[in-house]
Amino acid sequence: MTRKATSAAKAKKAGKTASGKTKAAEKAAGKGAVPARTAPSKPVRAKAARKPAAGKPDLGELRVRIDGIDRSIQALIAERAQFAGQVGQAKGKLAAAVDYYRPEREAQVLRRVVDRNDGPLNDDVLVRVFREIMSACLAQQEPLKIGFLGPEGTHSQQAVYKHFGHSIHALPLGTIEEVFQEVESGAADFGVVPVENSTQGTIQSTLDMFLTSGVKICGEVELRVHQHLLSRVGSIDGIERVYSHPQSFAQCKAWLRQYLPHAEKIPVSSNAEAARRARNADDAAAIAGVSAGTVYGLKSIAGPIEDRPDNTTRFLVLGRELFPASGNDRTSLLVFIKDQPGALFNILAPLARHGLSMNRIESRPGHTGLWQYAFFIDVAGHVEEENMRLSLAEMADFVEDVKILGSYPVAIS
Repeated sequence: MTRKATSAAKAKKAGKTASGKTKAAEKAAGKGAVPARTAPSKPVRAKAARKPAAGKPDLGELRVRIDGIDRSIQALIAERAQFAGQVGQAKGKLAAAVDYYRPEREAQVLRRVVDRNDGPLNDDVLVRVFREIMSACLAQQEPLKIGFLGPEGTHSQQAVYKHFGHSIHALPLGTIEEVFQEVESGAADFGVVPVENSTQGTIQSTLDMFLTSGVKICGEVELRVHQHLLSRVGSIDGIERVYSHPQSFAQCKAWLRQYLPHAEKIPVSSNAEAARRARNADDAAAIAGVSAGTVYGLKSIAGPIEDRPDNTTRFLVLGRELFPASGNDRTSLLVFIKDQPGALFNILAPLARHGLSMNRIESRPGHTGLWQYAFFIDVAGHVEEENMRLSLAEMADFVEDVKILGSYPVAIS
């Protein structure tokens, strides 16, 4: 065989044509493709899998473990829901969802969550998570109907979700009086109303309703309140009038005096109503929470603007019955005293003798006669406890009447 023939045979075996190119390269060249670059003279080594730096955890392994934990959490929540359903069965056939709700039991569960917490998540986060789990479990029977001072987007609505979770049916109502009426009539299972603010004091309209209403206090909520200036244009320039609830104006008076001294201040029934009105004009603004801005399509142009950073509002949860003790409770009393020397001392002295701490006292016209007053008194403890019963018995000789407004768990953060 000639040298030329031998070369051709080798080329054929290598997959080359007589021109010396590979068949694939020649085919590509015929189609106008750019031929591949010449391979490097040194062999290419495959890249080794990247190893985590010394002391750093492997990201892939961490994600696998997190996925496993998520599956376990989900399975445990499902198991809890099943047992919650069995608790409902153990109670028998009850009339409505409200009959399954036990605020003292929820308070005990949440306190144990706080006691067990060693971080890294703070108590508020864990309480919120467990509150939502309990809310969803209870809603298996039927969602609770909760009335609150509306419209949608008020701080009262935030207090509702903080206390009951989101697996409820929220009922926005026009006035505090309506909340009392809906609870008393049974149209709402519970209600949530503001009673005092750490900056501006008591909300008198709430206290006055207890003089004639038969509802009971069965819980309390403490909500940190942050106020924002909201408008649809997103600028403080050109704001000529501001809508808000009178309490919110009082909480932000220093800021308003400095930044909007000439704007007209228009009081309305709620901050959400203020936001609803402000959305209709470029020269209007509202003082409200950011949730109201979200609901009504307004932008926060300043905030928080409250004068005190610890601004907190206390809300009461209204129901139709007293609940058993939870272990850390408060009792609210409405006392109509006899007009005699030392009358107030005579009703407070039994509390001191039996070691009961008075958290709050306030007087209001009693609506029983001219210059007759009633005293609202908050005392640490539950009405079922012996020292509370003894104190109330000793008061009897010095009062016209004592009305137990409620014994309920102290607010949990």
